[in-house]
Amino acid sequence: MIYFDNSATTKPRQEVMDTYLKVATTYFANPNSIHPLGHQSRNLMEQARKQILDVMKARGKQAYFTSGGTEANNLALRGIAKSFANRGKHIITTAMEHPSILESAEALKAEGFTITVINPDETGKVSVEEVMAAVREDTILVSVVHVNSEVGTINHIEELADKLKSSSTTYLHVDHVQGVTKVPLCLDDIDLVTISSHKFHGVKGSGCLLVNESIRMEAQILGGGQEEAVRSGTEHVPGVVAMAKALRLAEETREETTARLREINVFLEEKLSLMDGVIINSPTDRAPHILQFSIPNLKPEVLIQALAERDIYVSTTTACASKHQKPSQALMAMNKEKLASSAIRVSLSSFSTMEEADCFIVVMQKLLKTLAKVGR
Repeated sequence: MIYFDNSATTKPRQEVMDTYLKVATTYFANPNSIHPLGHQSRNLMEQARKQILDVMKARGKQAYFTSGGTEANNLALRGIAKSFANRGKHIITTAMEHPSILESAEALKAEGFTITVINPDETGKVSVEEVMAAVREDTILVSVVHVNSEVGTINHIEELADKLKSSSTTYLHVDHVQGVTKVPLCLDDIDLVTISSHKFHGVKGSGCLLVNESIRMEAQILGGGQEEAVRSGTEHVPGVVAMAKALRLAEETREETTARLREINVFLEEKLSLMDGVIINSPTDRAPHILQFSIPNLKPEVLIQALAERDIYVSTTTACASKHQKPSQALMAMNKEKLASSAIRVSLSSFSTMEEADCFIVVMQKLLKTLAKVGR
């Protein structure tokens, strides 16, 4: 099997699953219980929280555990909006965001907030100058993705953070789901950061929102007041501990892994670009694990199915949007409408190899010749 759909989810590391199972079966008590077993679960969870903050170099931040990136993004936008509406009701985001950001922004718009959506350039990159020009006196939040999940564009987050902090009191949220453990990011001047465990070989159902300690947000899920009353619900202790371990393991080998993935990515681009009809959509300075291309006049689902029959797995757009069979949102925003309906995404992980990439290219060459003969 060749699994090249790692931007959708990654295979959990075996040692991470071993940790998950041990915690789930041995430290199963509710971390909010006051008896000794509850204290054991609580201590494990707090150790994981500290480890995540340390690995992320998230100085002066708190980590709030969530069910994943989507919930963390919702909490960031809605939490800031509801908590600081008295300061203003203007929010800035971009057309390259994950649906959880764009849909949250639309919902806030219906509730009376003003939303400015910044379009990217032809490479998918968002201009720092355009974002700064859109900031107003009533702007309470700017939310910009670090790495786009479809084409792999990397935004200049640190430059934006520096300019925003030096000229305004507006909060900055960054969706770091696709960038964490792959593209380094200094968090010092960023107020809120989203990560998700299953994107770096952790388990699904565990995410985290890192928030500056000075920010007090209104809860979006009410109940028992867990996570300092920011996010109610019994914490997923096995998932949290597994997330901390997966993050640590990924960071320990990040430089070596990203160098290898970049080599594989460039190889794939070079070989695919030589194939008849293939157009590379990702920019040259993309994230090391993402490569998107289009083959006009070829339905992507036909190619995806043909590859799947050969035990090779790729995707079209984000997994959250692909089930609706929509064209690539990123390419639409990049004014590449003609390519948006035929986009294919290859996404790598630390388990990906050059041998797999070579096999994928050989199969692609044969498939495109076959599909050309049958008229696609």
